Amino acid sequence: MDGMDYKIIAALREDAGAPLRKISKRVHMSESAVRKRVKQLERKGVIERYTVVVDPEKLGYNAMAVIDLDTAPEKRQEVIGKLTKIEEVRKLATSTGEHMITGEVWAHDNHELADIVIRKIGGIEGVKKVNREVTLEQVKDMC
Repeated sequence: MDGMDYKIIAALREDAGAPLRKISKRVHMSESAVRKRVKQLERKGVIERYTVVVDPEKLGYNAMAVIDLDTAPEKRQEVIGKLTKIEEVRKLATSTGEHMITGEVWAHDNHELADIVIRKIGGIEGVKKVNREVTLEQVKDMC
């Protein structure tokens, strides 16, 4: 990877659907050179997939929270498996520090958010503690 690869990646992160012609102008390379580099980045696994970033509020999700969970150590993987199946859990990661698992939950309103956190997540066998921090405003989301 060199500086040009990073510039191409930056352009794709900004607009994954941009035509290669537009990216080539932005990075000052020929379209065929950009195409070749993008294909190489895909083959190497640097670019895993192309995605869409959505505005949760425009989809009707007006309540979001970051959740931190602690589990019984022997139930950790089982809890993770169940969390991945909950549609409202939009992001999920294991972590170090104060909590074992962290994630993001989207809900239509605060009542639904409380139900998801208390009943759906808190009710999973092996979940010992759930902390939630309500997201007031999302100001940056980079994929």
